[in-house]
Amino acid sequence: MLLTLIRRYSARYWPWILAVVVFQLATTIATLYLPSLNAQIIDQGVAKGDTGYIWGQGTIMLGIALVQVATAVAAVYFGAKTAMAFGRDLRQGVFRKVTSFSAQEVQSFGAPTLITRGTNDVQQVQMLLLMGLNFMVSAPIMCVGGIIMALREDLGLSWLVWVSVPVLFAIVGYLVYLLLPLFRGMQKRVDGINGVLREQIMGIRVVRAFVREPFEEGRFAEANKALTDVSLKVGAIFVLMFPIIMMLLHLATAAVLYFGGQRVDAGDMQVGSLTAFLQYLLQILMAVMMGTFMAMMIPRAAVCADRIGEVLDVVPSMAAPTDAEVPARREGVVEFRDVSFSYPGAEADILTGLSFTARPGQTVAIIGATGSGKTTLLSLIPRLYDTTGGQVLLDGVAVDRMPRSEITSRVAMVPQRPYLFSGSIAHNLRFGRQDATEHELWEALEVAQGADFVREKHQGLESGISQGGTNVSGGQRQRLCIARALVAKPSVFLFDDSFSALDVATDARLRRALKKQTAAATVIIVAQRVSTIVDADLILVLDGGKIVDRGTHEELLETSPTYQEIVQSQITAEDAASAAGTAGVTGERA
Repeated sequence: MLLTLIRRYSARYWPWILAVVVFQLATTIATLYLPSLNAQIIDQGVAKGDTGYIWGQGTIMLGIALVQVATAVAAVYFGAKTAMAFGRDLRQGVFRKVTSFSAQEVQSFGAPTLITRGTNDVQQVQMLLLMGLNFMVSAPIMCVGGIIMALREDLGLSWLVWVSVPVLFAIVGYLVYLLLPLFRGMQKRVDGINGVLREQIMGIRVVRAFVREPFEEGRFAEANKALTDVSLKVGAIFVLMFPIIMMLLHLATAAVLYFGGQRVDAGDMQVGSLTAFLQYLLQILMAVMMGTFMAMMIPRAAVCADRIGEVLDVVPSMAAPTDAEVPARREGVVEFRDVSFSYPGAEADILTGLSFTARPGQTVAIIGATGSGKTTLLSLIPRLYDTTGGQVLLDGVAVDRMPRSEITSRVAMVPQRPYLFSGSIAHNLRFGRQDATEHELWEALEVAQGADFVREKHQGLESGISQGGTNVSGGQRQRLCIARALVAKPSVFLFDDSFSALDVATDARLRRALKKQTAAATVIIVAQRVSTIVDADLILVLDGGKIVDRGTHEELLETSPTYQEIVQSQITAEDAASAAGTAGVTGERA
């Protein structure tokens, strides 16, 4: 998978890669030629006292050194440019794939690991490519060229090359073998610590409300310790690796000086050749050491590449239809035909045999006990999930046969948990329609009962919103999400318990204004409070994933035991709250 990713996402940058190869080749040739020139200066110039020869060869040596520096800089520049572009494209590829996932795929992976795979994992592969372009091109050339040049200087010492290089390779290979499973475990523990952190940050209010900070600190400490333990094991191997390599380098140097000195003393070798041979041997071992750096990175990058590949290879369960069909009309008719749905791995269907039609100018309300499938039903309309049985149709065409852009242009949903994105209020309101005018934004805010608190802000529509909308209250967040849906001007509005954070007076004003604004559209509301849906044209009562009753508020009060029970429970709760309030006032007066 590692080679596949590198090949796929770096193919378009082959001119830059070719430039790296050319410049690295020039750098390596210059590096290999310098010791030979140095040997000639020692043997022909220094030994014979020929100053002119020293100056002439020294000038050539200086010119080659300048070429070496220039080509090395150019190689690093193009290598870095290629690696950064590769990382950008790979991150973009992961992001596009994740955004094509249905809720089912996102849940199967989990948000923390998707974040890690799109950031840390991509960075590891990117760094491998960067190091590869800088080292892996020059290292083989340096190693092979160094061996040839060393043998040119003296064949009698060649056995030192054949001994030291295989020993170094064997040591590095064994250490890489130990590192591979550790790197795999490290990435899993990075996922784990990201998961704990994300959960704690998202649920910080609940943690503080129940004074669970010590418990959560313990959870984080446990995840942190697991990552630290693996990192220490990896570090222990690195600690061994560098001293072993340096020890081998020093032993090789000592061996060359000892045996080479004997050959010089015997007249079989010149001092300049001995110096050049020593430099070539060190270059060979340095090339192997550069390969060692790469070898240390390859196991972790390979693990990361496999994890990225798992994301990229997923075929989304809700892929775009190949023979997409666009409805001939744009009215907003929503029809359920014997729809059933079950979550993957669930033992039973969440929804069973649902059939109803919602038409333009009509408000359809869905009510039922917690867990009866209300939110799931609503999620099937914009195709957040695919049905496991039956069909959901929008303007006469099944939503699984429509392009995603057609669905989103016709349907706007205000989710149960309103979410705002970091940016300005205007940026959030234009999320569904980028060309909305400022007048349209204020008009939507007026209907959503949010204009007043936006005007009170110093920058109005340009006031900042934190990620998730954490710098505004729950009620303000709901009103901004409702305004965002209104700005989109869809033909179908979906409200998933979208008025729960509003007080009764604001709720009433909003529903009155909303009724005028959505008069020509189809409105489907999931509600907990009966008072929110008493004026609905059709109320569907869900129980156990089935529509057990349907009708208007008055009709259901007469014919539906389930609806009567819901109404009665809310009336009882309101009476109890009212009585508690009266008792509190009486107690204060007393």
